[in-house]
Amino acid sequence: MIAAVEEALKAGDLSYEQPRPGAFLVKLPGQRKLATMTWLIVGDQALHVEAFFCRRPDENHGDFYRWLLTKNGSMYGVHFALDPIGDVYLVGRVPLQAISEEEIDRILGCVLTYADEWFDRALELGFASSIRREWEWRLKRGESTANLAAFARFADPGRESA
Repeated sequence: MIAAVEEALKAGDLSYEQPRPGAFLVKLPGQRKLATMTWLIVGDQALHVEAFFCRRPDENHGDFYRWLLTKNGSMYGVHFALDPIGDVYLVGRVPLQAISEEEIDRILGCVLTYADEWFDRALELGFASSIRREWEWRLKRGESTANLAAFARFADPGRESA
């Protein structure tokens, strides 16, 4: 099974490390979330999939976690889960007999899609005040807000009056 995972990663031309036999750390490049580091760990009966999504939200916990739970019902292969301190991960298990190059590609595609497409919304729900403070701090220092552009509609004080 280890060879099948490695072959799939090579076929997908993905950047990865194998820190120990059966454990692959794959870098999935995105647009909104620049990279999603994803573990593929071959176990006795299943392939464990785990990717960090975002840290524990600073605020709006109820709406943040409710939003995550509403997403879980429509996801393939992975779902949102929390660690003991509230950081958010995408996790899943795939039976070893289901492992193929196509299935690994599908699972990694889902991880990348969910992480990349839903990242900005998660930040907006759980970190809006921090984003606004960062925007203001950058403006005061004359620094670029380009990488915060996705949040301009609620973070840019000039837009509120427009």
